[in-house]
Formats: sequence, C-alpha cells, structure tokens
Amino acid sequence: MLRKKLLIICGILMLVFCGQAFGAGKLVNGIDANFPPFAFIDKTGQPSGFDVEAMDWVAKEIGMEVSHQPIEWDGIITSLLTKKIDIIASGMSITEERAKKVNFSIPYWVIKQVMVAKKDSSLTIDDILNGKKAVGVQQGTSEAKWIKQEAAKKGWNLKLHYYSSAPLAVEDVLNGRIDAAAMDDAPAKDAMGKKAVKIVGTFGMHDEEFGYAVRKEDTELLKKVNAALEKLMGTPEWTALIEKYELNK
Repeated sequence: MLRKKLLIICGILMLVFCGQAFGAGKLVNGIDANFPPFAFIDKTGQPSGFDVEAMDWVAKEIGMEVSHQPIEWDGIITSLLTKKIDIIASGMSITEERAKKVNFSIPYWVIKQVMVAKKDSSLTIDDILNGKKAVGVQQGTSEAKWIKQEAAKKGWNLKLHYYSSAPLAVEDVLNGRIDAAAMDDAPAKDAMGKKAVKIVGTFGMHDEEFGYAVRKEDTELLKKVNAALEKLMGTPEWTALIEKYELNK
C-alpha cells in the first residue's frame, strides 16, 4: 500500500514539474538587453524592441503569457538548455553550430555583417582587416567566431577586443579605444542614428537569418510558435513593427 501511494505521489509530481514551463501558460523569453532595435531596455526600465513586441504577439496568438528576461548573450543558450528560460527571441542568427544544441523557428529576418567606424574616419575594410587595427565584436556572436577563424586562415593583421554588447563596442569606437566594430547591420544602422559613426562596409561574411530558438524536446512549442510567427509576418502588424523600428532604412 505504501509503495502504491509513493508511486501515485511521484506520478503527480512528475506531471506538475513537467508541466511547469508550458502547462501554466507562461513563457520566459531570454533577450540580449542591449541589442537595439531588436531587444533592449527602454527609458522606463521595461524590455522593448522588435523581437520583444513580436514575441508578445506570438505568445498571445498561442494562448500564453510571456515575460522577457535579460541574459548575458554568451551564456543565453546554456540558460535555455538549463530551463532558466523557455525561448530565445532576440536577434539570434541561425547557425549550424547552434542548431546542434537547439531547434530554430522559421527565419524571420535577414542580416548582413558590417564594420562600423567613426563618422569622419577614412578607414577602408582593407585598412581594418590588414592594418594592425583594433576591432571590437560582441562575445558569443557568429561574427566573433567567424572573424577569429578567418583572421587565422587569411593572416589578417588585426586585434580583436570582445564586448558584452555591440553598443559598448560602438562607445569604444567613439572614444578611440578601438578603430572599428563588427556587428549586424540593423544595430549598426541604429547606432548611426544616435552616434557619430558610420558603416564602412561588409567584410566578407555571408548573410545570416534570424530565428527563435527552443529546446530540442519542445517540438509542440516550436510548432505553435512557427504557425503564429508565420501568421504575424503576413499581417499589417508585422509591417508596422518593421516601420516602427526602422528595419528597412
């Protein structure tokens, strides 16, 4: 009798804990809190940005509540896998390496990788790659890995400096600590609208697609997210978000 009761209790506990993440109708979205215009903390201290608003729409469509949790980008996939968060909707590039650990949604945005320098700079891409220049890049990004690998292969004469966010690298471009910064074109354009910097150009890295990331086992969640995201991308609300965050400028 005691063994039977213990089995019943264990079964109940398994149902409770297995259903905590989604059974309660709540999702925690991990975001890079300093990656405008896709995700950032606004002047009121609240999460904002293109991905934040899009994920709000998606969550409502699938009948769930969502909160947005700032996470250090270099450890955000680990946070997903250890169930500190349930999804990553925050300008994450779909890469082969990441896809070994997580499953991605359908792509929703295409980005280019560019170099940013001071607005009055005369630097060219060749100057940056081969002129003993200091280049900033966000730790844990696909561009950080790509530049490091290509520099070793091609003998680029540059020194990489790692940052926790692209805007911090931009600040060091402005104060002269580094000569240029590599980043996605969307945050680069956002920086141009706020700071005295310019896009020098692309540096040879292929275009990438953004997608939402979920754990491998969360197939039902991914199915719902994909359906909702595809629906959102066909609505006037999607166009309005693009215009609001000036993603096509």
